[in-house]
Amino acid sequence: MTGWVTRFAPSPTGFLHLGHVASALFGWRYAQPNGTWFVRLEDIDPQRCKPDYKTALLEDLAWLGLHSAKPVLYQSACLAEYANTLQNLERLGVIYPCFCTRSDIMRESAAIFSAPHTAPDGSLKYPGTCRALSTVQRATLCAQGVPHVLRLDMEKACALAQSQASNGAWPLTYTDLERGTVLCKPELFGDVVLARRDVPASYHLCVTHDDARQGVTLVTRGEDLRPATDLHCLLQTLMGWPRPHYAFHPLLCGADGKRLAKRDGAKAVRAMRAAGMSAQAVCQAAGFAGP
Repeated sequence: MTGWVTRFAPSPTGFLHLGHVASALFGWRYAQPNGTWFVRLEDIDPQRCKPDYKTALLEDLAWLGLHSAKPVLYQSACLAEYANTLQNLERLGVIYPCFCTRSDIMRESAAIFSAPHTAPDGSLKYPGTCRALSTVQRATLCAQGVPHVLRLDMEKACALAQSQASNGAWPLTYTDLERGTVLCKPELFGDVVLARRDVPASYHLCVTHDDARQGVTLVTRGEDLRPATDLHCLLQTLMGWPRPHYAFHPLLCGADGKRLAKRDGAKAVRAMRAAGMSAQAVCQAAGFAGP
């Protein structure tokens, strides 16, 4: 199939590096010759996402010859839309406030299991403590200003999604361009956070909302995000959003075998540029011929 609509959606928490370039070109390649490739900036975390990084990222992409076919969407400008989605989920009865701290969760998990259980993405699986609070208890704690997150009630969400699935299509599945039909197991994540204390919406909620809003037909992402796709398919079903296809790329690693990441000091594209590397050479170093 040609004519895919796909996107590159980095978080501007540092400068563009080779891992980003590989991810951007992976999606760009699928959009050729008559599809659409565009850029979206996942910048809802004000503590980590800086204006200078946003500007530099777009400059580096342009230098590489990668130009967004649509105006760049900044997630920080979409907070009202994410809040509306959370309200819709609340009306469906599938989210609840959670007042536990991380240390609370660690302690409660250890009391239930021999060791804290983790979700498929490596995050700590929530034991469901606040799920049992009554409506009155929740309202009282909220009125008192007790900090809280909003969690998806996974059991209720799966039951509702099953009732909404077209033609009884349950369990949920998605289409991977390489593997074909993939079975989803969102229940393995437990009650995930959809809105944090410091950030009004989670990655999972924002990315599924934006892909639907922007008409994405092919989501291209790294293998590290494969597990999260199960959760995203559940949210798409709950909200009645279209299900895109998916394609996953291997993670670009350094000489030490570790994934290239900003936090580990991955060399920035602008540093390579300053050292005299051409845009074509940078693309080749990322494993692609370039645009």
